[in-house]
Parts: sequence; structure tokens; C-alpha cells
Amino acid sequence: MKIRLAESVEDLQRISKVLRQLRPAFDTPALIAQIQEQQRQHGYRVAFVENGTEVLCVAGFVTGLKLAWGRYMYVDDLVTADTHRSRGTGAAMIAWLKAYARGIGCHQLHLDSGVQRFGAHRFYLRERFEISSHHFAMRDMQTD
Repeated sequence: MKIRLAESVEDLQRISKVLRQLRPAFDTPALIAQIQEQQRQHGYRVAFVENGTEVLCVAGFVTGLKLAWGRYMYVDDLVTADTHRSRGTGAAMIAWLKAYARGIGCHQLHLDSGVQRFGAHRFYLRERFEISSHHFAMRDMQTD
């Protein structure tokens, strides 16, 4: 098992099948275009776990600086291939993300998880994340 950053369009094509398990609204070309736009605008990075030619887990993240958190890493997308869950792959990715974040001077690691994703919540709590806030969203800014 090897973890590395996606550095090319070919890497993004390889990770798309797994990432689309979390983001099924995208087809592969649209997903890659969205990732590239987020890379340009926000410094979005994608790490992935591979075993030979098979992609097992994908994490997309950004880093930044906030008054509330200091220097931080925020994980936008984290998904383990449905055929590889509960085998330590996600835990390996979290360990890699923590080490990478520390290595670039981040003091905190954050993510949000949909309220219905109970299995993911159990995993995050097991990995020593804490539920530190409620996330509020206004999804339709067109109406009042």
C-alpha cells in the first residue's frame, strides 16, 4: 500500500472511480475539470492510496490560515473504495494526512461529514476526531 499526491491528469483519471463513489453527481470529465479549477483557485490537493494499479482511498484537501484555527488542513473529500472499507486503508490515509499537515506547519485537521453518514462518524471518532461544532449552510441564496 502506497500513499501519494495526484500530480497529473492521468492520476486524476485513476482516482475518479473511487472519488465518484462520494460525488456521484459528477462524471469523470466533469470531476477532473472541477478538481483542476479548485486546484487553481484554492490550492486543492488530492492524495490517494494505491495497491499496485488499484486505487483504494482518495482524500482531497486544502490548507489555510484562520483566526479560529491558525494554520490548518481541511479535508473536503475522503472516501475509501466500497470494496476496501474496514481494512485499515482509511486509517492509513488519516495518518498520512496528519503527517503531511504537520510537515507543512498545520496545527489542526478539520472535515465535515453529512449528518446521515453514521459509519463515517464512527470511523472519525475512532481516529480521534471530535465533534467540535455544527456546520450551518444556506444552499439557495437566490430566495429569501
